[in-house]
Amino acid sequence: MAVNPELQGRVFPPTAPYLVGREKIREFSRAVLSTNPINLDVDAARAAGHADLVAPPTFPVVVQEATLAQLLAEPDAGIDFSRVVHGEQRFTYTRAIVAGDELTATLTVSSVKSLGGHNMVTADSDIVDANGKHVVTAISTLVVRGDED
Repeated sequence: MAVNPELQGRVFPPTAPYLVGREKIREFSRAVLSTNPINLDVDAARAAGHADLVAPPTFPVVVQEATLAQLLAEPDAGIDFSRVVHGEQRFTYTRAIVAGDELTATLTVSSVKSLGGHNMVTADSDIVDANGKHVVTAISTLVVRGDED
């Protein structure tokens, strides 16, 4: 089944707010082997000018996951998750994520392309804080493998 090209331009409803906790930042930091003190020690983060612990740069994938789940569950998407490979991940920041942030994400499918029997779906998850101000955009490209001959 091919990916529905009409997905391009589709905007999904905002996710439920995600409250960023200190321990989640510490757990994520350990998982990605970050040793940066601003990710682990509140005093170090405050000394560096932040209100609280700072999440590592790839932390937005935690928030983005809920938006990608919406896309993958879309009945007319034509995306078979068993055939999905994560092709690319990028982030565009306005500011760092810190403990205490309440973040909401909205996914827009920015591109659907076919290449050599495979499909590439690029999705932008715009992540905002509780005041509606942009924090980061997480951009993922999913490769949906075609049928193997």
